[in-house]
Amino acid sequence: MTETETIVYDVVVLGAGPVGENVADRTRAAGLTTAVVESELVGGECSYWACMPSKALLRPVIARADARRVPGLRQAVQGPLDAAAVLAHRNYYTSDWHDDGAAQWLESISADLYRGHGRLTGPRTVTVGDKVLTARHAVAVATGTRAVLPDLPGLAEVKPWTSREATSAQAVPGRLVVVGGGVVATEMATLYQALGSQVTVLVRGKGLLNRMEPFAGELVAEALAEAGADVRTGASVESVTRTADGTVVVVTGGGDRIEADEILFATGRAPHTEDLGLETVGLEPGSWLTVDDSLLVTGTDWLYAVGDVNHRALLTHQGKYQARIAGAAIVARAAGTPLTETGPWSAHAATADHQCVPQVVFTDPEAAAVGLSLAEAEEAGYRVRAVDVEMTSVAGAGLYADGYKGRARMVVDLEEEILRGVTFVGPGVGELIHSATVAVVGQVPIARLWHAVPSYPTISEVWLRLLEAFRDN
Repeated sequence: MTETETIVYDVVVLGAGPVGENVADRTRAAGLTTAVVESELVGGECSYWACMPSKALLRPVIARADARRVPGLRQAVQGPLDAAAVLAHRNYYTSDWHDDGAAQWLESISADLYRGHGRLTGPRTVTVGDKVLTARHAVAVATGTRAVLPDLPGLAEVKPWTSREATSAQAVPGRLVVVGGGVVATEMATLYQALGSQVTVLVRGKGLLNRMEPFAGELVAEALAEAGADVRTGASVESVTRTADGTVVVVTGGGDRIEADEILFATGRAPHTEDLGLETVGLEPGSWLTVDDSLLVTGTDWLYAVGDVNHRALLTHQGKYQARIAGAAIVARAAGTPLTETGPWSAHAATADHQCVPQVVFTDPEAAAVGLSLAEAEEAGYRVRAVDVEMTSVAGAGLYADGYKGRARMVVDLEEEILRGVTFVGPGVGELIHSATVAVVGQVPIARLWHAVPSYPTISEVWLRLLEAFRDN
């Protein structure tokens, strides 16, 4: 029998993605001994199967689309994309799915890495292989989420794509069916249509990107259709089979029959908590972990859940933000210091998770939003007014691209005269969203925003148009 070795640390982190790395960085910077446990690749989902590979793949797509809208340049970029070069560019950004560099970074901050599947085996205790890691102060769960597939008979035999296969594929399918209407679905539909696939998008609901303002999904759907994709709303999947020659056959609830080479399901995420030993500390395996604003799991004084696993805001940048907050809270509690800064916007409270979350969807056009949509603000009980302007109202949009198409909206709290949410749709708008994030998080009064002068002639001058529209209506 293998003898079990017990090792004591101040902090044990389950999961070495960007979120777990940031927790470890904060605790090590404060001098707390820290162990990090990872069952796959150090760097996590974001680095190898999500944010980095998808954006590396999309960058040439968006750059070509922008170039085709510029006089004097469009003729030079009329040919097809070099798919092999695009895929190789992606491989470079994933380090060919090797994590040596990420592991070396953990070593550089003197965090100890344990490879293998870690499970809680009691309070403050994690077992990985023949090692038992005991935490003096905290265990942080940062294991993220996994893709969810629908319950369709025989689906496993079809070997459908999830986001992982879509972002790591080494060849472009001739025909691709994308099931879903969210971020993964729209980005991958944009990508593969541009790389030469004939893409069919099946959306169960009424439109795309239903967590954003309705016009965002409408403009993205319109652009996908113009690019040649077949976008079908109100279309559920009744059955999926793969024939002997490898063809995927999809039958919709309306009776349509679609043939493809691959099918991607982008239909939701579930927490990676099904085999973490949560039952040994009185929690339900497979559940989302409920936390307070310091990211401490409800009912415990030592267990933290950080990033997607707590279901507060399933975005890498928001998870890293939570990691910074959780790290500060762990350090303070380890020092015996009361968390005096626990109110909104304090050092130990992840306040931005609630109503100030930014996001960029890297489609063509891009869609970027922060805070609440009009519907969400009204549902939350705020007295608000939406102010819309076309992006073409500013000279910078026309200079950026011929035929520029997009829209901006700010949701104004009429009682506080601050912004509750901002949405931009159009080429290049992803770089506008941080200014909106500062305005929403900082609760900058409308009267003060008039003094934030946008440079001419930039797309950011749309801020002035929005303020003018609010004043004049």
